Amino acid sequence: MFSPGTKRSHGSSRRDPSLGHAATASPVTPLAENRRSSSDNLVPHRPATGTPAPWAPRLSVLARIPIVNKNEKGDDIDPIKPVYVGEFPQVVRDEQTKLLQKRVPGEAFIYGGMEKGKCIAWIICGSRLFIWSYLSPAASMKCVVLEIPSNVLENGDIRRSDGDTWSLCAVNWDMTSSRTKKVVEHNNYAAIVLCNQKTRAVIYWRDIYSKVKTAPVISTASSDELEVIFTTLSRQQHSSRQRSGLTELYSFNSLIASAVPNSQHVCVAIASSSNGELWQFLCSPSGIKRQKVHWNTSSLTSQGGDNGHVTGSKGYPRSLIWRFSHSSVHESNRQFFLLTDHEIHCFNVELFLDINVSKVWSHEIIGTDGDLGIKKDLAGQKRVWPLDVQVDIYGKVITILVATFCKDRVSSSSYTQYSLLTMQYKSGVSTEVGHERILEKKAPIQVIIPKARVEDEDFLFSMRLRVGGKPSGSTIILSNDGTATVSHYYRNFTRLYQFDLPYDAGKVLDASVLPSTDDGEGAWVVLTEKAGIWAIPEKAVILGGVEPPERSLSRKGSSNEGSAQEERKNLTFGGNMAPRRASSEAQEPVDRQKAVKGVIARRNTLDEESETLLGQLFHDFQLSGQVEGSLEKLQKSRAFERGEETNVFARLSKSIVDTLAKHWTTTRGAEILAMAVVSSQLLDKQQKHEKFLQFLALSKCHEELCSRQRHSLQIILEHGEKLAGMIQLRELQNAISQNRSAGIGSSHSSQEIQTSGALWDLIQLVGERARRSTVLLMDRDNAEVFYSKISDLEEVFYCLDRQLDYIISTEQPFGVQNQRACELSNACVAIVQTAMHYKNEHHLWYPPPEGLTPWYCKHVVRSGIWSIASFMLQLLKEASTLDVSAKSDLYTHLEALAEILLEAYAGAIKAKVELGEDHKGLLDEYWCRRDLLLDSLYQQVKEFVEDGHQDISEETSEHKKDSLKKFSSQLLSIANRHECYNTLWKICCDLNDSELLRNLMRESMGPNGGFSYFVFKQLYKSRQFSKLLRLGEEFLEELSIFLKRHQDLLWLHELFLHQFSLASETLHLLALSQHERSMSETEGTDPHYGTMVPKLQDRKRLLNLSKIAAIAGKGEEANVKRIEADLKILKLQEEIVKFLSDDGTKQSVGERLLNPEELIKLCLEMKSPELALCAFDVFAWTSSSFRKAHKNLLEECWKNAAEQDDWSKLYQASTIEGWTDEETLQNLKHTMLFKASSRCYGPLAETFGEGFDQVLPLRQETSEPPIMKDSGSSVLANLMQHKDYPEAGKLLLTAIMLGSLEDDTGEEEGTTPME
Repeated sequence: MFSPGTKRSHGSSRRDPSLGHAATASPVTPLAENRRSSSDNLVPHRPATGTPAPWAPRLSVLARIPIVNKNEKGDDIDPIKPVYVGEFPQVVRDEQTKLLQKRVPGEAFIYGGMEKGKCIAWIICGSRLFIWSYLSPAASMKCVVLEIPSNVLENGDIRRSDGDTWSLCAVNWDMTSSRTKKVVEHNNYAAIVLCNQKTRAVIYWRDIYSKVKTAPVISTASSDELEVIFTTLSRQQHSSRQRSGLTELYSFNSLIASAVPNSQHVCVAIASSSNGELWQFLCSPSGIKRQKVHWNTSSLTSQGGDNGHVTGSKGYPRSLIWRFSHSSVHESNRQFFLLTDHEIHCFNVELFLDINVSKVWSHEIIGTDGDLGIKKDLAGQKRVWPLDVQVDIYGKVITILVATFCKDRVSSSSYTQYSLLTMQYKSGVSTEVGHERILEKKAPIQVIIPKARVEDEDFLFSMRLRVGGKPSGSTIILSNDGTATVSHYYRNFTRLYQFDLPYDAGKVLDASVLPSTDDGEGAWVVLTEKAGIWAIPEKAVILGGVEPPERSLSRKGSSNEGSAQEERKNLTFGGNMAPRRASSEAQEPVDRQKAVKGVIARRNTLDEESETLLGQLFHDFQLSGQVEGSLEKLQKSRAFERGEETNVFARLSKSIVDTLAKHWTTTRGAEILAMAVVSSQLLDKQQKHEKFLQFLALSKCHEELCSRQRHSLQIILEHGEKLAGMIQLRELQNAISQNRSAGIGSSHSSQEIQTSGALWDLIQLVGERARRSTVLLMDRDNAEVFYSKISDLEEVFYCLDRQLDYIISTEQPFGVQNQRACELSNACVAIVQTAMHYKNEHHLWYPPPEGLTPWYCKHVVRSGIWSIASFMLQLLKEASTLDVSAKSDLYTHLEALAEILLEAYAGAIKAKVELGEDHKGLLDEYWCRRDLLLDSLYQQVKEFVEDGHQDISEETSEHKKDSLKKFSSQLLSIANRHECYNTLWKICCDLNDSELLRNLMRESMGPNGGFSYFVFKQLYKSRQFSKLLRLGEEFLEELSIFLKRHQDLLWLHELFLHQFSLASETLHLLALSQHERSMSETEGTDPHYGTMVPKLQDRKRLLNLSKIAAIAGKGEEANVKRIEADLKILKLQEEIVKFLSDDGTKQSVGERLLNPEELIKLCLEMKSPELALCAFDVFAWTSSSFRKAHKNLLEECWKNAAEQDDWSKLYQASTIEGWTDEETLQNLKHTMLFKASSRCYGPLAETFGEGFDQVLPLRQETSEPPIMKDSGSSVLANLMQHKDYPEAGKLLLTAIMLGSLEDDTGEEEGTTPME
């Protein structure tokens, strides 16, 4: 943007035509002999600096790049220079030559533009319109030539060379195209709407790619329309002297167009006029209906001029732009933005044959509130011009280019300030509410140039804004005099990069963004008037940007002469950065230098020296075979310091495999693939790479890399893997072409055969992606790039993952889908298997593999393989229309594809485990996809066998098993290797081959039981317990692992092993298990594993078995007594449950095992005399520890026992009747206290473990008064709290004391008989 500030004479600004351009160090500078003489088109006042311009059409890149300045790696390329992308089509060059030869003033003026997101460029030369895809390689570039009707050219003064005259919009009829269709196909924009801004004439071509050429439809402004406009102009003529001509105020300044859904070749175009009008055009093959859009133009307010008078709103509204650049066939409404002198308006268009345009909302961007946009009427501010508006691809962020005319109050000098205002939609605010403020500032206003030259209004209105390119957030500003400026706001500083052209290259016509295959941002591309199309790499903007000086966006220089002196200063930021012009300030702060340095990682001088030394040593080795001293020299140069891709050895290896072929030519196009030169070039690379490996080995650099930089050595060898895979892919393509040629006969040309098929489309996708990501390759053919960029072989799988729906369309016939899927699958298998084979052959070269993930095991490769595999799975499910041969072919390819996919997953998981990284998610994904693939494949095998054996006979059944075994052999091997036990089990069951099952169980033995464990689970699920245990006799270790989680079978195995004591313990645990799952602790939630809750009778049976096993095992007597105690508790539960009522309590208890505490509480809740004594029985058969832990509960049982009798009545009866000791004993025997005391403390009282007196004695043997005693220290102390104790305390004491001396257990049942 900023040409040097030194003044030049007019004569010095022109070069001698005989000298041409001097050769420069830039690899993108064309050779002097390939350019036309600069005397063909001399334009005065044009600086002689800027981007060099190629002229003559070139047959290859080498024709315009000096060989001495271009090495194989391209490291001599100036990083801050723009890159030449593509030449004009030859027909454009021919037309330009004709116009130059005519030398008619104004006749040779060229108009042009680029459609963002549509990959097309257009140029108007004379009366012809040329349209082509600038992404297409030179060999395949197709240019459409349209004749502009003569009556439009003759209508009005449209050949003036003082500004843009034409606006063009491309309309896509195929609005269903997804992101995949924009990757390779660039010619799907079939309709063109061309508008002459000055005469308002509109031309419509409905299908420019149709083989049948049709005349365009034309619409010119009616006499009534022009009469109204001229009448309005006449009224304004007396109040405004700033007009440069009548046409400036009524010309169109912006045009947008969109297809109308559900209609045949009908679109709507909307244009804005400089006098505040909006016009809509309904374009159809039958004609163009033009109509004025009625909207409230009162919002076009005026701003004050320098003298305080009203200047009006000349030139507004300025810009129209769709909110969303892409539309869908289902969208019947689209919104667009309109920029006025102080507002942004949003309109809605109803896309029907009866077009309706309505306003949705408006937002003031220039007003009194600075929070809403730009605050006006500030000190020194005289006028604010919104110049252009752009919106991001998501329709949320709006960027506005603004120019502000200011006057310095101190020096009284005037200047213009350029800035960018960024607005965004407020979150949570409805866009349908017209009165609500729905926009907000996304960021503070970004000042591009603080003090620039004062320009006239016509120049300001000619400026255009573009957004969406790289670096992220950057914008490009186009001026009508042919300059383009990239503005990049980074770390609170704005930096500007100028794209300027020399005097003989013409103007910059337009700029756009190179579409990215990832739906993201791409590099900036610029369309020039005579020098073709150029790209501005991201690195060039970052490294080549300068601070905003006090310079204009035009070529006219600065109003501040001091800035010219400052711009002659160059700053060098070290490393390999090129010097750049300084800002108008005295010095650039150090932190700003660091900010720019940190954006792009650059190799230091030492790295460059190491790489140069390594290249020289390897070159000498190729010539002489000598390596003496190489290791020491490389060690001194610290060549082994950097790792991974930045290592100099890895970089040299990459340069070997990625070298562009010098003898391939882009003019041959797809014919490259038919030439043996491709295979020859790949073999040459392979030989050179093998030579490089020999150099590493002989020089002992291999040992050094193996010990210090394992990852770098891995990368070097992976280059060899990828190169071998690419060679195999090339051979596969040759084989496909030969087969197709033999199949279709000689009716098709060799080129048509080569450039058809799924593999060819995949090659185009990968090559196109590489060209877009590396602008230096834009002028190369897709196939040429594909076969050259060996190190990026992963891109094959990336494109399969992201663009498979482009390669294989669901609209294609089923047989074609099957054929294309198999072709892609074969390519994937060939690449990966070749890489694996290379690794096996060169295994001695590889470093220790711990923690290193092979490239074919990475996520991008797995995703690509899974994408085609899942598509083929879907084809298998819908394969009813395919014949047996095609279905079998599909199965074979999917089986091979599944194998390499599972191998990739296994390698990735292994690397993660070795690195100690979390791999659970990856493992789950592996299991899921493994089971889905192999189970589906086996189901298909069974269908094959069933279709081939329809008869049901014993002989046929045996033959069917043989066929099944034959067809499933490979699948069985894959399933066994990847532990897909479900598939293995199904195969063994269907074959009914127990020997095969045993062999597989022997082969798959692991720490968790392996396949044997899975087999046991399946047998357990089907309740084949006897078969399970018999089979387990051969696999005792695996059976033991299984039975540890399935104790309901463990005791049987222990009895088989004569481990009676262990069996007794297992049975005891099973009998008392509280939860359903404890009977069989299985993994997962499979309902088949759930066992029935055992009933009480079952539990008693298990306890009895446990007792028998304990006795047989001669176990300890205590274990037998514990079993007997538990049996008695079970019997007590049965008796207690009988007393429950038939309400919900009894139903809820059912056959559920209650723990002792629950039983005791249930007895207390029932308030039953019978159950009151059962509570003490439960306590007796638990354990000492239980009684101690539940002492309070035992006290509650004594209180409950005392409440069972009326002690007040007993006391009164004893007093009235005068009971003797014998009568007292007889009457107290029937009380619950007596029975409880006899049960717990009687001479024959039975308990498990220590007696009750160890927990709660009858009475405390102490002399302390009762009031001082702990109420819970004895039974007596507990009974002292009874309500009748003051009166009948003697009877209470007598009952418990007599009970402890009396045997009351005779009424109780003895030992529970065994059942």
